Amino acid sequence: MSGPLSNADLAPVPPDQRTWSRWNIAALWIGMAVCIPTYMLAAGMIAAGMTWWQAVLTVLLGNMIVLLPMIANGHGGTKYGVPFPVLARASFGTVGAHIPAIARAVVACGWFGIQTWIGGAAIYSILGALGWITPATEADILPFLGISIGQFLCFFAFWILHVVIVLAGIESIKWVEAYAAPFLIACGVALLVWAFVAVDDTASLFASSGSRDEGVSFWTIFFPQLTAMVGFWATLSLNIPDFTRYCRSQRDQAAGQLMGLPSTMTLFSFVGIIVTGATVALYGEAIWDPVALVARMGSTTVVVLSMVALLIATLSTNLAANVVSPANGFSNLWPSRIGFRGGAMMTAAIGIIIMPWRLMTDLSDYIFVWLIGYSALLGPIAGIMLCDYFIVRRTELNADALYDPEGEYAGVSAAAILALVMAVLPNLPGFINAVTGTAGTEEAFFHAFFDQIYGYAWFVGLPLAMAFYWLFKQLPITGDNGK
Repeated sequence: MSGPLSNADLAPVPPDQRTWSRWNIAALWIGMAVCIPTYMLAAGMIAAGMTWWQAVLTVLLGNMIVLLPMIANGHGGTKYGVPFPVLARASFGTVGAHIPAIARAVVACGWFGIQTWIGGAAIYSILGALGWITPATEADILPFLGISIGQFLCFFAFWILHVVIVLAGIESIKWVEAYAAPFLIACGVALLVWAFVAVDDTASLFASSGSRDEGVSFWTIFFPQLTAMVGFWATLSLNIPDFTRYCRSQRDQAAGQLMGLPSTMTLFSFVGIIVTGATVALYGEAIWDPVALVARMGSTTVVVLSMVALLIATLSTNLAANVVSPANGFSNLWPSRIGFRGGAMMTAAIGIIIMPWRLMTDLSDYIFVWLIGYSALLGPIAGIMLCDYFIVRRTELNADALYDPEGEYAGVSAAAILALVMAVLPNLPGFINAVTGTAGTEEAFFHAFFDQIYGYAWFVGLPLAMAFYWLFKQLPITGDNGK
């Protein structure tokens, strides 16, 4: 496949090179799901007033819900062997596809930097446990960066590790995920065993339970938390074709995702709850942060081994969730000049420029501003792509035209852009209230009704986008891409 809209990385994967089995896809999800945010996921739900089992069931339900668009969006990748930005050309147009591709890439770049900082912090902890870094050597803070030279060097070392792997290509990422998955599962099981062995009363492990404010119903807490849980993987539900394009069959991509996503997310959230229950019994307080927990254990061997496990978990999550998509998205901007490796290097560079250690101090509104915020945008994009692929085109695409700047998908799809705007608008007032921190107060910019809508952002945006896109495709002025 040649032309200005194609290169070796964006072109369809030939059938003989589609070698990923259901285990590779399951391993991919295990590698992405086993991470600190997943471990701590139930903490926010319990703090909001849920019991431990309500939090676990919310995690399971949220992942079963997001699994549906995940498998559906993956269908086009497997059938045509194309990545997410190319598949988006069918619904948004060859030019309009830059909107969903860059929207996804921007989120991924932010997460890439944050996860790389977390991995660098793990290296820093390892060196500190071994006595190679001491408070005396780290007294000076770099004025512009706001961190010490040791912290920056550890961050940079972990950054370099990512660069080495991505420069080796997509197969190297497949290799990392396949070998990391069984190790990460073993780490989760080991944590569970430790919790049950360390405490005398195993019933205390299940004591985690938040206290709801009087008059606040369970459902008032449940739906925003469920929306946030769906938003956790709203990004991957868009760019999953970046991986399913390498699958041998639709059965492999669907079964692999079913095996890897809901089970791992639920299990590792459960591990976080049980281990935190053990910390209450052992240390008299709930320690949700696994890094802080390891520090309390004291043993140098335990600290080093735990931080190595954290490094592997962070690396496997970051490579798959936050490198592949922006790499393809940036490549789609200028296919003749930017390939997968070039796009990955742009992602890595942005990951440094944003100074993620500063972002980490501003994530107190993680659920309502970050997760729900981008689910309000990415949900409608998913809705448009699903409607176009399954309802409008009945899964039949002109694969050659996806790469033709003058073909049937050329330009910008007015139907997609209008549908995107219409589906985002209902959530915009609630988003503004959340960003300004005025939601639920007299100073709020918009009525509390919009805060309630915003709590269901993904569930509102996705079906609205599907309905509007189908409607606009029936109109003669918006029925063709840019024509």
